[in-house]
Amino acid sequence: MRVVLAEDLFLLRDGLVRLLRAYGFEILAAVESGPELARALAELEPDVAVVDVRLPPSHTDEGLQCALAARRARPGLPVLVLSQHVEQLYARELLADGNGGVGYLLKDRVFDADQFVDAVRRVAGGGTAMDPQVVQQLLTRKAGRGPLGGPGGALTPRELEVMELVAQGRSNTAIAERLVVTERAVAKHTSNIFAKLGLEVSDDDNRRVLAVLAHLDRG
Repeated sequence: MRVVLAEDLFLLRDGLVRLLRAYGFEILAAVESGPELARALAELEPDVAVVDVRLPPSHTDEGLQCALAARRARPGLPVLVLSQHVEQLYARELLADGNGGVGYLLKDRVFDADQFVDAVRRVAGGGTAMDPQVVQQLLTRKAGRGPLGGPGGALTPRELEVMELVAQGRSNTAIAERLVVTERAVAKHTSNIFAKLGLEVSDDDNRRVLAVLAHLDRG
């Protein structure tokens, strides 16, 4: 699997290169600025881009904007963005086109090698990997406007647990293992969640993640 990596801090960039190579990834380029990232994404056509949101020269959201521009030029380009803090606006921009192959992780997650590599692989495979803290903030904001639910009524505490894991990009199997329940029970919960939220039921993991995130980010 071929990766373009963008991170301006040398030690972190070098560490990520070593980590990804240890797990069998091919690093096509490891760059430190927005212009370098834009060139690498245009010329090398990676399987996935791992991008720090803030890159030189602006140190604002240059990394994210380069990634979004690359996705417009090459629809569906898998992008996993890394950020020091939770910024809901960044998550919203990343998910705006409704296509899969996107992820948003806090940089703290890279210190858990298995979790980080799982997120890279999931995004590269067209899936979605959202940081639990990003999802939790969306849940909290939504709850602040009233009970979480929709046309079909409020979600139960267990359904809220399942929805949070769905929004992170977890499969039914992973959710069942996490909650120590059967996959059939998880399928029933997810069906109830979609019905209550007034969303179209889907067996596609990524479509259901995007649907739930869109609901959480609405309004």
